[in-house]
Amino acid sequence: MGLGIDPSVAIMALIVAILVVPMGCQRPQVVNLGAVFTFDSVIGRAAKLALEAAVSDVNADTSVLKDTELRLLMKDSSCNVFHGSFGAFEVLEKEVVAMIGPLSSSVAHTLSDIAKGLQFPLVSFAATDPTLSALQFPFFLRTTPNDAHQMSALVDLISFHGWKEVISVYSDDELGRNGVSALDDELYKKRSRISYKVPLSVHSDDKSIANALNKSKSLGPRVYILHFGPDPSLRIFSIVQKLQMMTNEYVWLATDWLAVTLDSSVSDSSTLKRLEGVVGLRQHIPESVKMHQFTHKMKSNKSMNAYAFHAYDTLWMIAYGIEKMLNEGLSITFSYSEKLIQAQGAKLHLERVKIFNSGKLLLEKLLQVNFTGIAGQVQFGSGRNVIGCDYEIINVDRTGVHTVGFWSKHGGFSVVAPETRHTRNKSGFAFEEKLGNITWPGGGREKPRGWVIADAANPLKIVIPKRVSFVEFVTEENNSSHRIKGLCIDIFTEALKFVPYSVPYVFESFGDGRSSPNYNQMIQMVADGVYDAAVGDIAIVPTRSKLVDFSQPYASTGLVVVIPANYDNATWIFLRPFTIGLWCVVIASFFCIAIVIWILEHRINEDFRGPPRRQLITMILFSFSTLFKRNQEDTISNLARLVMIVWLFLLMVLTASYTANLTSILTVQQLPSAITGIDSLRASEVPVGYQSGTFTLEYLTYSLGMARSRLVPLESTDEYERALELGPTNFGGVAAIVD
Repeated sequence: MGLGIDPSVAIMALIVAILVVPMGCQRPQVVNLGAVFTFDSVIGRAAKLALEAAVSDVNADTSVLKDTELRLLMKDSSCNVFHGSFGAFEVLEKEVVAMIGPLSSSVAHTLSDIAKGLQFPLVSFAATDPTLSALQFPFFLRTTPNDAHQMSALVDLISFHGWKEVISVYSDDELGRNGVSALDDELYKKRSRISYKVPLSVHSDDKSIANALNKSKSLGPRVYILHFGPDPSLRIFSIVQKLQMMTNEYVWLATDWLAVTLDSSVSDSSTLKRLEGVVGLRQHIPESVKMHQFTHKMKSNKSMNAYAFHAYDTLWMIAYGIEKMLNEGLSITFSYSEKLIQAQGAKLHLERVKIFNSGKLLLEKLLQVNFTGIAGQVQFGSGRNVIGCDYEIINVDRTGVHTVGFWSKHGGFSVVAPETRHTRNKSGFAFEEKLGNITWPGGGREKPRGWVIADAANPLKIVIPKRVSFVEFVTEENNSSHRIKGLCIDIFTEALKFVPYSVPYVFESFGDGRSSPNYNQMIQMVADGVYDAAVGDIAIVPTRSKLVDFSQPYASTGLVVVIPANYDNATWIFLRPFTIGLWCVVIASFFCIAIVIWILEHRINEDFRGPPRRQLITMILFSFSTLFKRNQEDTISNLARLVMIVWLFLLMVLTASYTANLTSILTVQQLPSAITGIDSLRASEVPVGYQSGTFTLEYLTYSLGMARSRLVPLESTDEYERALELGPTNFGGVAAIVD
């Protein structure tokens, strides 16, 4: 039976299906890919060859982009924002689906904005500026780690050797400034810092560079961090050598620019001599079949470096991303921008530039790519940063460039390659964090200290109170030596031993030596810049904290009320813990327990039998000796045992109460007045003593509201004793002392 379908409708549906399916799956014959970077540079020369080789390999590989030719259109940016932008628009006229480059971070910022507007992925293999974030530039990707990653490795190297302060020397551009900013952040995490920065313009002559470095010589730190773009001339080291800054007291650490420079050329003996002792980072390229095949193909070219490997992998990554998009039936289409068409009157020919409609889709596919390239694993993680990049620690001596160790983010330093270390870790091997022998500037193997006593640094002027009382804390001896001594000085000198650099200082006493100085005045002089710091038994109070910063306290502070003690040394003081009535009850209890135990035991226990005199002595000794020792007589009756348990519990309570009361009587001072604390002292009108020169006067007058006329300044413990003996009724006497 028929379904009643119109034959003409069925034919039309079949025609539409035949036409639509091939069109949705049709692959383009040619896909254009752009590349804008500096050709005539250390990285650019190697990257150009690597990209050309990658295009050839992709087009020859039938497993990727089959029946589709990948065409690479390259333009030279000349490391210039204007030329880079102009070259980018030239390439964009050819309807490119993505763009590779640039090398320069400054050019990358501009091209990232263009990529955002025209919606095409911009993939860089060499722009390492950490500020090129995915949030600000959503179409920007990079297949190399940013400078924050290598700064983390560099800071770990600094921390590994125990250095705390460094001097950074860097190029005064986006690459240098932002890289050093990342270095500063990483150092802060390790409680270290950059003590001095030396920005150098790319147009600086040798004289200006020498002058800038000369200024740093007068400072204490001797650990220098060099962060530039690759420089074939290595000019900075020639100047450093002329300034005699390659001696054994200096440390020179370089980011991966030095390794790229050295890997891209053949170093002669004069270059190695100039660089002797320099330590740097090099991106670690794991050994693999792909890597060996590529290097064998490029063996005639001596300029290959890590960034060339990343360039090769970058093109393959884009090819895989395009393949993913085409396999899912997604088309590559472009459309004109109305705003660019409106700019036609400016004769910039921007109307030729189109928006890539599938740019976001291709970007998503690129972020999903995961493959092993010649430089290692290519995969993106959080923040669109490439996952994992290890570094080699290289060291230059007169014989060549040597790898003295490896660094990985989670494994730290090791003399074993990260991939080998990872394999052995799975087998249960444990590795100690260490590096190989390093040759330092001057040719020695002993690690430099990393700092010297600064020539230009004036010693810190540290003020100490010249006390005349309680000199155990701090004082100055009144003799020809004028030696500063005391507990506070000992703590200060011990603390300085933990500082990994020299701190020149000189002590200056404050006070006339006849009376203890006013600490508030001394603190004010530190706040006014008369002194750099103060050391002493200085209490931390809010009013002082508003003027100066304090270190961590090394002793707890507080106020106590000191009053005269009256000890009772009577002969019968041991009877005072209990009242007469309680003593009678206790004695009666002993006899009662003796009688009860005798009644319960004498009929069944032979120990409680015998003549009456013996029984009386036994029952009394049984009861009283329980307090001191175990009884010789055993109880047999269960009732007697129950009575003994209760009696022993009562004895324990009585003994504890007696001991506590007797201790209190023998140790607690008996107050001759009604003063029991600061509140009762505040409510009374009696004279009160305080230690002269301390914050106690301010606290008693302003915080507690005591009249200044009631307060008596005291200098020493002898004056404390004399004033308390005189009492509040005599002139110069006090009822209590607040200290």
